[in-house]
Amino acid sequence: MHLLWDTPFQLQLSFEEPIRAFEQLAEKGDVHAQALLEEVARFPELRTGIEDVALLNEQAALISQLLRDYFPPLLSANEIKAVSVPLTTIIFNHSERFKKILEAAGDDFEINIRGMTDHQHYVMSCCIILNEYYGTHLNFSNPLFYDIPTASGITKHYRILYNADFLDIIPTEKFIPLTEADIDQLINNFDDTALWKEKFPLDSWLLRGFAIMTLFDATTENAVSILKEKLLGINADGFRESVESIFRSIYQIPDVQIGFTAFKDGAFGPDPFGQQLSSFILKGGGGEASELMCNQSYCSVIQERSYFAVADTALSASGLSANMLSQGIRSFILAPIEKNDVLFGVLEVVSFRPKELNSINANKLEVLIPFLTDTIERLSAELQNHVQALIQDKYTTIHASVYWKFKEEAERFIYNKQLGLDYKLQEIVFPGVYPLYGQVDIKGSSEARNTSIQKDLKKQLKALLAIFVQVNAQQLVEASYDMELQLNKYLAELALPLQASTEQYINNFLNRKVHPRIRQVTNESMVQVIYEYFNTDFHVYRTKYETTISMINEELATIIDERQIEAQETFQHYFERFKTDGVEHNLYVGAAIAPSADFNMKKLYALRMWQLRVICEMEQAHYHLRPVLPYPLEVTTLVLVYQSHIDIRFRMDEKRFDVDGSYNARFEIVKKRIDKAHIKGSTERITQPGKLTIVYSNDVEAQEYGRYIKVLQGERLLDGVVEQFDVEDLQGVSGLKILRTKILHHS
Repeated sequence: MHLLWDTPFQLQLSFEEPIRAFEQLAEKGDVHAQALLEEVARFPELRTGIEDVALLNEQAALISQLLRDYFPPLLSANEIKAVSVPLTTIIFNHSERFKKILEAAGDDFEINIRGMTDHQHYVMSCCIILNEYYGTHLNFSNPLFYDIPTASGITKHYRILYNADFLDIIPTEKFIPLTEADIDQLINNFDDTALWKEKFPLDSWLLRGFAIMTLFDATTENAVSILKEKLLGINADGFRESVESIFRSIYQIPDVQIGFTAFKDGAFGPDPFGQQLSSFILKGGGGEASELMCNQSYCSVIQERSYFAVADTALSASGLSANMLSQGIRSFILAPIEKNDVLFGVLEVVSFRPKELNSINANKLEVLIPFLTDTIERLSAELQNHVQALIQDKYTTIHASVYWKFKEEAERFIYNKQLGLDYKLQEIVFPGVYPLYGQVDIKGSSEARNTSIQKDLKKQLKALLAIFVQVNAQQLVEASYDMELQLNKYLAELALPLQASTEQYINNFLNRKVHPRIRQVTNESMVQVIYEYFNTDFHVYRTKYETTISMINEELATIIDERQIEAQETFQHYFERFKTDGVEHNLYVGAAIAPSADFNMKKLYALRMWQLRVICEMEQAHYHLRPVLPYPLEVTTLVLVYQSHIDIRFRMDEKRFDVDGSYNARFEIVKKRIDKAHIKGSTERITQPGKLTIVYSNDVEAQEYGRYIKVLQGERLLDGVVEQFDVEDLQGVSGLKILRTKILHHS
């Protein structure tokens, strides 16, 4: 007899049990039983064991008579029942209802138990033997299901129950006796197929008799279970299709569809969880919930939080039904998704035929809504967490390297609050950290900005002057010679170096005085000229300047951000970067930042080396970017060496880190004043385009950075000539020196 899977069983299909029952009746004089036994005697294999499956079809009527007490004719139309040979595809003597279910599934449908592997079947067979022959109590199998489609293509789910009272398990000559130790070994090694086959070889046991299989329609319960599984993967591909198939099983509607409309602050919007479930309500456009729903649906769903159903949209006069009808929807159900008095949105179940969905079968949603609600609540929480993470990443200075300390303090605060204790958030301080500061500054950015403004304003003022010359000549509006005079005055002023307030007061004059005046002109010959003026872009040079600054900053920031990933692997440290006219950065490194790591000075030296190398790469990147810049602006580079460690504190009012205490302030003072400093006794700036400038205080620092320079010279990043100068005395700072060398450029 053909087996679907390897098992330790030989199979014999035998009806000895019912034959014995009829023999007892015959002994009592039952004529029908005697006649049936005479017929059975012609086919001894019905008792001894059927070898040829064809006999089942040939003697189907006789077998049905043998099993009549197990298959009452009056129940045949209601029960889903048949005789089964376990572990085979052989199923026969179906009840009438079972026959109809299989006929609806189609001739090409093959009935198979859902989701069991060959290994699971083998172990299940062995567990049956262990329980029956060795007296164990192994619960070895999950519920078994058949998935059978209806004629309309909807899949229904049936749970399988076996009555195995008519089966005997008998060892064969290949049987291997098991000890307690063997059984313990098997129990602890479910996945070891070879071990199970060693202890239970093929054909080592005989499974004799038959089983009665009864199916129960578990479509709703099973669909709910599948839905829970699908909801866990709500962002997976095919989510909508798989969830809709579950709703179709429950509602027995082959093309039912579902949608979801999010609700927030009185307005409807698309779902914010990846657009997995599109909205039917919003097909008519988004907006206020009260406007998109009729009064009755708004009252039911939004206010009372109950189901709302329309059995036929063609018979409803509401705008909501008209919207649905325009999409071909003839009946629908709306269900609120809410928890703890928070309305997350509205579930939409729609059908394209009237009356298939209504206020009665809306109640079928009772078993599904709790799981949908929990999922939407979870996704909402995940979305908020994602928003918080994005805000932290993009808009705050809480760097990942120090997040652990903020998290600890937040947990401490929440824990004390839960205990009802007063607790004040403690300041976040990292003592004894070493600072590294560097910048790549755009040289001449202020002059370039001023020049751009002057060029744009000159062009605009000249255009206005041309208009007023014509206006005054034709006396088209009240005397405007004062305007012409003032414009000439501003043009003369723009020929001089631009003052800080010049742009503002010229623009104020144009917007408040000049533009209202020329808008009064109605002369046909001038209207077109004035129209062209207002549609002319007078920010051409400023746009070029801003584009240049943006391109340089983006290029420099991208490099240091990408290289930061590598630097964090050297040793975890706090990093912050700022875009101004150029890019500057701070690093703070020390045991306080990463207490679980082993900090030593070699890690600091490695980061200082990294900093110099990245500064050089940033300058080189700008060099190659220059040919495509709207303005060919240069950059200068600077690194500040600070040998002592400092303390940094998170300033709650400013939401940023700063040095802590006046004794650490010297580092910040030097940072703010050094980039515009000159070489002592000259007017030359310490920073020069194309050169790396290292600012230091003592010989120890000079020796350390001299070693780094030699490494970079070996890497062909720096030139062999190193300049050394004293820095002019600055306010509050004196005794600084610089090392300066040219950065090499390679194609």
